[in-house]
Amino acid sequence: MTVKGVLFDFSGTLFRIESTESWLRTVLERSGTPVPDEEVVRYARGLEEAGALPGGAPPLTVPPHLEEVWAVRDRSAELHRAAFTGMAREVPLPRPELYDALYDRHMEPAAWRPYPDAPEVLGELRRRGVRMAVVSNIGWDLRPVFRAHGLDPLVDAYVLSYEHGVQKPDPRLFRAACDALGVDPRDAVMVGDDRRADAGAAALGCRVQLVDHLPVDRRPDDLRAVLGLLPDATTTL
Repeated sequence: MTVKGVLFDFSGTLFRIESTESWLRTVLERSGTPVPDEEVVRYARGLEEAGALPGGAPPLTVPPHLEEVWAVRDRSAELHRAAFTGMAREVPLPRPELYDALYDRHMEPAAWRPYPDAPEVLGELRRRGVRMAVVSNIGWDLRPVFRAHGLDPLVDAYVLSYEHGVQKPDPRLFRAACDALGVDPRDAVMVGDDRRADAGAAALGCRVQLVDHLPVDRRPDDLRAVLGLLPDATTTL
């Protein structure tokens, strides 16, 4: 296999969202909502169990009235917001406006951190002439996150589910990414953290490389495995 293109997932692969508690505290402080520390911890635990933070932990259960929107949440911006604010509303918070404020916060570049090896691996792939795309199930424009962290110049294309109206594992999203890069899917690798969604690329003949969805301080170098798939596997990273 000659690797000419690499498709990267976003959340849990190249970047990781802040913790649920940090997410909540930021919004509470901005809104001037005084909440005792033990209550903040309790609210954060409830939001995490509800799966209310996009890019965070999955929900323990999906309430019946949200099952339909949850299943297709990444197909449009409106569905994405409805799904995640709906999950957040399963946790009673002190002010109703906090739910939309929480959703808005998760879209800010400051809420995301790149994995430690992401800049080096993307830079090395660029040096070797490999084209790269970000393929994400998402309901908002993540390009500002890449620009804020200095990684946008290394990405050749962004293929986002809400812009195409389909979500992984639908092969059409991976096909759109390969077409954007001008590479045959059989010459591409999909790197992601979701065994179901990201493995959908295999239907087109892409190789799939999985990484663990862990906090950034617990996953320093998983992305570097993709460099070993290239003909010149030697690297100074």
